[in-house]
Amino acid sequence: MCMYPRFLGTLLLSVALLCIVEGRVHYYDFVLKEANFTRLCSTKSMLVVNDSFPGPTIRVQKGDTVYVNVQNQGDYGVTIHWHGVHQPRNPWSDGPEYITQCPIEPGANFTYEVIFSDEEGTLWWHAHSDWTRSSVHGAIVVMPLNETGFPFPEPDEEEIIILGSWYVDDDVNEVVAEALEDGSDLPRSDCYTINGQPGDFFACSNETTHRWQVEYGKTYLLRMVNAAMNAELYFSIAEHSLIVVGMDGSYVKPIVTDFIMICPGQTMDMLVTANQSHGRFYMAARQYDSVRPDVTDYDKSNVTAILEYKGDYTPPARPIFPSKLPTYEDLVSAVYFSSRIKSLANSDHPIDVPVNITTRMYITAEMNTITFVNDTGDETSGLGSSLNNVSWVNPSTDVLLAYYRNMSGLYTEDFPDFPPFFFDFVGEDLPDNVAATTQGTRVKVLEYNEEVEIVFQGTNVNYASEDHPMHMHGYSFYIVGTGFGNFDNETDPKEYNLLDPPKVNTVSLPKKGWVAIRFKASNPGVWFWHCHMDRHLSWGMNTVMIVKDGGTPETSIREPPSYMPPCNYASKIKLRPFHHTVGRKSK
Repeated sequence: MCMYPRFLGTLLLSVALLCIVEGRVHYYDFVLKEANFTRLCSTKSMLVVNDSFPGPTIRVQKGDTVYVNVQNQGDYGVTIHWHGVHQPRNPWSDGPEYITQCPIEPGANFTYEVIFSDEEGTLWWHAHSDWTRSSVHGAIVVMPLNETGFPFPEPDEEEIIILGSWYVDDDVNEVVAEALEDGSDLPRSDCYTINGQPGDFFACSNETTHRWQVEYGKTYLLRMVNAAMNAELYFSIAEHSLIVVGMDGSYVKPIVTDFIMICPGQTMDMLVTANQSHGRFYMAARQYDSVRPDVTDYDKSNVTAILEYKGDYTPPARPIFPSKLPTYEDLVSAVYFSSRIKSLANSDHPIDVPVNITTRMYITAEMNTITFVNDTGDETSGLGSSLNNVSWVNPSTDVLLAYYRNMSGLYTEDFPDFPPFFFDFVGEDLPDNVAATTQGTRVKVLEYNEEVEIVFQGTNVNYASEDHPMHMHGYSFYIVGTGFGNFDNETDPKEYNLLDPPKVNTVSLPKKGWVAIRFKASNPGVWFWHCHMDRHLSWGMNTVMIVKDGGTPETSIREPPSYMPPCNYASKIKLRPFHHTVGRKSK
């Protein structure tokens, strides 16, 4: 009888030690429901998490696991994606709607198991249904292990900055649904926000502008998320330098800069030292617009927050505005900044760039015109987008479930490795026939541990070349090369950086240019690839990558949880209910 308590104590100690080795477990409750918010002198109701915009921050340490119980008290189905979290062998909790799960229905709940592995730094979470992520998003902070710490001097404090988009319309999803129905353009934001606020340059906004109080002499770790829906953004702090030390959950060689350019989906970690005279200084962001110069209907707002020093002093009448914030169409500054990002690539933070490439893909990103036949038999044209001339269509059941249960008829395994035909992708005055595309649910299948190189090629189809922030679920990848013009498979690879390429989960494919990335397909599952500008995602610039199991339980997809949301709830945003006519034979 005396042995039982001793055995129980030993068992509990063993379990506790195991938890320490494998990481701690955290629990969060996310309650999704409508709440009223007033911006730009008007009030509207929108779906948020725990009554806050942005939503709550998740804090973990490297290797931890988080269970998030999402309770949907809203009016429509929603899913949540854990952006940048690799989720080893666990696509069931990755979150993109109709890719790894169906929406959590109103009145229902679903618990995500978010498994952290090698990520360190700032990541984020957001809705992955329709355009709901405009109001449903928040930061994730992944601290290093205690025994390793930061690879830079320990900061005194931290600040989280989330850049977002604001739409005056009560329900942006309804606006998007109507635009997709008639083939018209999708909505532009009315302003950008910093931590949910537009800043001093907008009516009815002065009293609510986000303020960050700092102490002279202290160094702060600024954690930034670009949660804007459709904009790459420049950001700068007046009179203060930024030292970029991390991006997308990986460390980079420190670079000192007066500004950054951050694309939708990306995160950055920066050190800021409060070393100026006591006063107030604007933190400001504005859109970097890469479309052609005659397209001027983008969001030209300048969103601001205020960095203000603590102390007894008389502040100036207005904060100082950053003089080195690039202008809207400053391509040179964007390219210069991005070219400086390199991996830390040292003994404590090594890199492992694949060199024995087994799969090579060349994927064009295009803006297209699609012709449809509506229910009355009339033809109509609408805007579309594609990868390798395939415009993605969501199936009625999520791809992961269909793959895991070997269900037929929901997708095909024939996403092409190359575009259907070649031409001068970045040329001017391209013929009209190159704008046509086909719709389909076509996926790419990879064997376990394949070493993959993908070259994304920007195009000027429809005279609509612009940057495309390409995001990969389930993985980070190395950016080994980038350039302008058409990719040359003989000369361009000779200039690849295989020594210290940045490791990211989102990369900006440059306007009229290309970017080459490499990764090892060592995470089995169903993983989404898409442009993180939601206008392009809604039009079909996405595909799915299926990585097969590796032959052992440790290299195979985990079994599904006991409950997954059923696939019987219709999204507010549906593809147009037409029949595609490209390639149809006339009767």
